[in-house]
Amino acid sequence: MSENNILGVVLAGGKSKRFGEDKSSVMLDGKTLIEHTLNKIKLKFKTIAIVSNNINLKNHIIIKDCIDGQLGPLVGALSAMKWIKKNNYSFNWIATFPCDTPFFNNSLIDKFIESSKSNDSLLYFAKSEKKRHNIFGLWSIKLIETLENDITKNNHRK
Repeated sequence: MSENNILGVVLAGGKSKRFGEDKSSVMLDGKTLIEHTLNKIKLKFKTIAIVSNNINLKNHIIIKDCIDGQLGPLVGALSAMKWIKKNNYSFNWIATFPCDTPFFNNSLIDKFIESSKSNDSLLYFAKSEKKRHNIFGLWSIKLIETLENDITKNNHRK
């Protein structure tokens, strides 16, 4: 199944300060963490992009942060949305996944795809045990101006 209305986005732009090294390039069972994540989502999305300022993977769309300074995952989501608009793509949504958490349940992707069809909200996040996981998100492109204002004027980072 391939969803054409949603751009799959892997967020790999963090500084990895707490991790001690670039999280996306850490090896696990013969593959990097980002390769595990890409392999998990590639069956569900026709197009996948990676938001990163320091990754160079051949045969992948790489989007640089639209605001300098590695300001957090919201800038990654905004960067993907701006890339869609700049290139006149018809995606109405982005689904974001962190590069360093490849062991999420695949049913999350199916939930995002179903949510994109319901028009109940412009934003959906993964939840487990009543905790929201903001980096696993489904974002309507209609949020681009609100998101940019939140980042640039209200100094929101998460």
